[in-house]
Amino acid sequence: MMLIYSSEDEIKKRENAFAIIDDIVSKKGRNYLFDLTGLSGGFIVSDKDLSLLETYVGPAIFEKELQKQGKIHLGGEKVFAVNRTSSGILATILSLVKENSHVIHFLPELPSHPSIPRSCKLVNAQYEEFDNIDNFKILDNTSLIVITGSTMDHKVISEDIFLKIINIAKEKDIIVLVDDASGARLRTSIFKQKRAWDLGADLVITSTDKLMNGPRGGLIAGKENLINKIKAKANEFGLEAQPPSIIAMVNGLKDYTGDNLINAISRKDELLKILENKYSMFKATPTGVMIDENGLKKELDNFINDFDISNKDLSFIFAMILLKKEGIITIPAVSMPGASTTIRFDLSTNDSKSIELDDLYKKINSSFKELTDLVSNEDKCREFLFNH
Repeated sequence: MMLIYSSEDEIKKRENAFAIIDDIVSKKGRNYLFDLTGLSGGFIVSDKDLSLLETYVGPAIFEKELQKQGKIHLGGEKVFAVNRTSSGILATILSLVKENSHVIHFLPELPSHPSIPRSCKLVNAQYEEFDNIDNFKILDNTSLIVITGSTMDHKVISEDIFLKIINIAKEKDIIVLVDDASGARLRTSIFKQKRAWDLGADLVITSTDKLMNGPRGGLIAGKENLINKIKAKANEFGLEAQPPSIIAMVNGLKDYTGDNLINAISRKDELLKILENKYSMFKATPTGVMIDENGLKKELDNFINDFDISNKDLSFIFAMILLKKEGIITIPAVSMPGASTTIRFDLSTNDSKSIELDDLYKKINSSFKELTDLVSNEDKCREFLFNH
């Protein structure tokens, strides 16, 4: 049985999560919330910055520094800021992909982020995706090759495969876009890989709130002629970032060092060890632990048999319990439609530093017990998802 059927249902769930967050902050304070999504970002601005946040003055002042810091972080001949990574992907596909042509996507593990196939559908392009290099092939009439550096669940591509795809694309003179939303930091800081630009990509896009102290937004870097086309298309449809986001991106890029990601490695090993004393559903990520929807279902089967809730809904419900009962924010509770349902506890976040691992274990354990009590009651499950 499914409780969440559509994108509209996911938005309703998200609005409910926001109402819960607002209630916690209003009644208890911000310190009672623990954002462990790895997407918490930040908004670093000074009083001087605020005085320049005008429609035309802001971009004129901030653009030079954005170019400097963006090239340091991503490489490229030119960079361009968009209001979300998804909007940057859309602008790229609108600009560079021809109708009835192919977009070929390689990622370390399926499925892809939904923004890529959805954008292809808008331009009536054929979309193909692969997660096995042995099966990877470029079809005739291919306009664009997309490589995902790190998946929504932080599965990271190997540099050897990355380079192999780049070389195949160059032989056929096809543009390569790298979706490095979190990979621009995860691949480089933890896996010690080169930047996508240095590996030969034509374009790379990253999320400025993922694993760094920046705002919700996207930054594209690459060849100047391609960025110019994307920038023009983005401005036609209002996909470009606005001055407050741009200065916060600049300051977030200046602030980023990668130390938080490296320091999270030892803590995640310790947390995983604690959790594995009772549960088998947890897996390590580069910066924390996670539970996918199938692992959660399998674990629940060890405790209770009398329930008929879809695996995806189980993840949504568990995420909402973690939020409402324990103040823990995970991606499925607050995600956009189509995002991964994997529940991640990311220990690189600022909030993770303020909670002891034993206390985090207790919160997770208490929430799982609540889930076992809840899943056999459809009405209560529905209430948790949609009714604040």
